[in-house]
Amino acid sequence: MSKALSTTVQRPFTDTLSATREALADQGFGVLTEIDLQATLKEKLDASIDPQVILGACRPPLAYAALQAEPSIGTLLPCNVVVRWLEAGQTRVEAMDPDLMVKVTDNDALTEVAEDARARLEAALASLSD
Repeated sequence: MSKALSTTVQRPFTDTLSATREALADQGFGVLTEIDLQATLKEKLDASIDPQVILGACRPPLAYAALQAEPSIGTLLPCNVVVRWLEAGQTRVEAMDPDLMVKVTDNDALTEVAEDARARLEAALASLSD
């Protein structure tokens, strides 16, 4: 089992970041937080990295269903979607594989939530390559 769902697109970083926000919204996810790692690490550590942004995405019905099945699931919710620059005109988008929630907790009650989240994340990632 992979730990992440991912796609590499032939599109500039800024365009991919915008398209990723839209693709998540199309699948019912809201972006609650956004962390610009490049800017944060430059400010806090004077370190330079390639562009990389973490989008904190949430689909409330899925989060609620997961919490009903496993009250401590918040630490494992597949909320982070990472958009990172690879090279000029090429960007990678990654999200935690929701199936890990089931595997780590050994709670089969999370299976339906994980399958729904996985299908939606896969659809969002696939739409970036269209």
